[in-house]
Amino acid sequence: MIKLFYFLILSANFLFSESSPSLLNNQSASQLLNSSEVSVNPSDSSDTNNTAKPDVEDLSYKFSDESEYLELSNKLKGTKTSYFETFLNSGLKQFGYDFFYKSPSSFVPDQKISVTPDYMVGPGDELIINIWGRMNARWVVSVERDGSIYLPKIGMINVTGVEFQNLNDFLRREISRYYSDFNINVSLGNIRSIRVYVVGNVKHPGAYTLPGISTMISALFGAGGPAKTGTMRNIELKRSGKTISVMDLYNFLINGDKSSDLKLVNDDVIYVPPIGRVAAIGEGVKNPGIYELKENERLIDLIKMAGGFLNTAYNKKVSIKRIFDNRYRDYLELDISDIEKDFSKNIELADGDLIMLKSIVDFDTSVNIYGAVVYPGKIGIKQGETRISDVIKFAGGLLINASGVAEITRFNKTDKGVETERLEVNVKNAIAGNEKDNLILKDYDSIVIKSIPEWYYPKLVYLSGEINSPGAYPIEKGERLYSVLKRAQGFTKNAYPRGIIFTRQSVKADQQKVINETADRLEKELLSGSAAAASSSLSIEDVQSQQYVYEQKKRFLAQIRNAKATGRIYIKFENLDNLKDSTYNIELQEGDEIIIPQKSDVVNVSGSVMASGSYVYKSKSYKSYIDMAGGYSYYADKGRTFILRYDGSAAKAKSGLFSSTKVEPGDTIVVPEKFETIAWLREIRDITQIITNLAISAGVVIKVF
Repeated sequence: MIKLFYFLILSANFLFSESSPSLLNNQSASQLLNSSEVSVNPSDSSDTNNTAKPDVEDLSYKFSDESEYLELSNKLKGTKTSYFETFLNSGLKQFGYDFFYKSPSSFVPDQKISVTPDYMVGPGDELIINIWGRMNARWVVSVERDGSIYLPKIGMINVTGVEFQNLNDFLRREISRYYSDFNINVSLGNIRSIRVYVVGNVKHPGAYTLPGISTMISALFGAGGPAKTGTMRNIELKRSGKTISVMDLYNFLINGDKSSDLKLVNDDVIYVPPIGRVAAIGEGVKNPGIYELKENERLIDLIKMAGGFLNTAYNKKVSIKRIFDNRYRDYLELDISDIEKDFSKNIELADGDLIMLKSIVDFDTSVNIYGAVVYPGKIGIKQGETRISDVIKFAGGLLINASGVAEITRFNKTDKGVETERLEVNVKNAIAGNEKDNLILKDYDSIVIKSIPEWYYPKLVYLSGEINSPGAYPIEKGERLYSVLKRAQGFTKNAYPRGIIFTRQSVKADQQKVINETADRLEKELLSGSAAAASSSLSIEDVQSQQYVYEQKKRFLAQIRNAKATGRIYIKFENLDNLKDSTYNIELQEGDEIIIPQKSDVVNVSGSVMASGSYVYKSKSYKSYIDMAGGYSYYADKGRTFILRYDGSAAKAKSGLFSSTKVEPGDTIVVPEKFETIAWLREIRDITQIITNLAISAGVVIKVF
């Protein structure tokens, strides 16, 4: 309850300090709090252990602990909006005040910090004196109130007013009266405290105990900074009843100039008068905000304080609002693009003025160029200057397939609307500078550099294997397989044209798409069913069985997903001569690969046999090779055995009394598994076709067992 009472006192004091600072001149927040019973100021405490914190800032230690004060203080500070900010309702803030929105104690100088050479020693300073040589001693002494220190066997020495940079020599001379042949080093321990007063239009006016090296800004931080009703431009430092300095915080905040931030001495008074004229400036400058103006500052000064114009600011039209007859009205509009040269435009500002600039408009002054140029697209132009040759140059120049003709589509504005005009120019003449063709362009012109009809970029196909001259061959448009094989000087004596491997990238992409779509469909059908079955399982045996089936399905799907299409096209011919007029003499495409293998001496057996492998070609009967592979396995589907020919085609294996499917060297005999015996595979209506297609397009034989 007591804490709540103090919270209300501090809250009320803060609000009055913002709106009517004169009410606080007689009774500050520190005075209100000093009368409370919760003070832990060491000078007032009866605690024999004297464990209270140093009286660095009176307000910081009047609560049960520092965190309680800071929590309350931060709630009160930084959230206050001034009357002018509220009136404008534009989001603009008074410049500089947020610099002080920090906890006060975080800006109090450290007692152990190094002092500057011109620091004057005074009462309360702690000196650490080390002497060695003919005598050895170490003394830690404090400067008494009369400015003297006491050194054993030497006596009292007055050090008041001695600058720290001269203290070493000063003490050497004093001690030399009694001792000789010694060295001396003097350093400062704890620095004396000083009592200063921060009054006027500040967040927390009152008396503050600060380290002796504190400056005006240090004290202002302790007091929370000027209130928004207080000036930032004319802060007075009073000493012995006289004003000895006036500080303009804008010099520090804008220019980094800290020269007027004087060091404080005991009993100094910092007085923050009421704020002067203010003017606001919105978008168009680098630092929009509300700025305080001194007596002789005008419009140009405000713009400079706000960081100057943005490069997007339209300074040919500046609007100024001003208070007239208790109303906020539009005052005038100015072109201030030459304000630094024309003094008449550097008007004097009134209290409460609002300056508004607009941003430049994006005016599209460009043309579009398409067709046979390196970088087609939009290109900016200069009105009445840019010609078509310039735009071609900006677009990276012409491509090799560019024809000699450019078409310009122009949109002309008339009283009846927009009329379209089309012009054709000779590109070669335009680039050469012929004015008839090298036209001056207008906004929104659209240029098309036409290509040579049926232009064909050189494309390559790749030949390897048993070819007399293998390599990469450029092909002309419409060239066919026979032509490029003839250019490669045909086949070697070891070639086996029947086993030609012809692959194409576009076919490979189509095959892979089918494989992926098949895998997606099967995954959806198989795994969704497994999930439903697992959820309905009651016993441990059922769960284990479903888990086993699930793993089988995953392995099956993995084999399909890992299958990579070959892109092989079935080509059938025995020799080069009979290919020329054959339907297999197909037109070539870029990237086609042609491999002519050697004649094979083996037949491959894979699938559901006892020992898959390659066997020396001896017979044309496929069954003889199955026997060499140990015969069919238990799960073999004998009736669906098929043969993958060396040329990429496939044939169903048939066996009869009068005819049977013959096997050639290089062929592969595939024996599928009997998928009908597997319950979950019976759910797939086209499983046999899927397995066969995978074997043909990817050379993959799927196995479940």
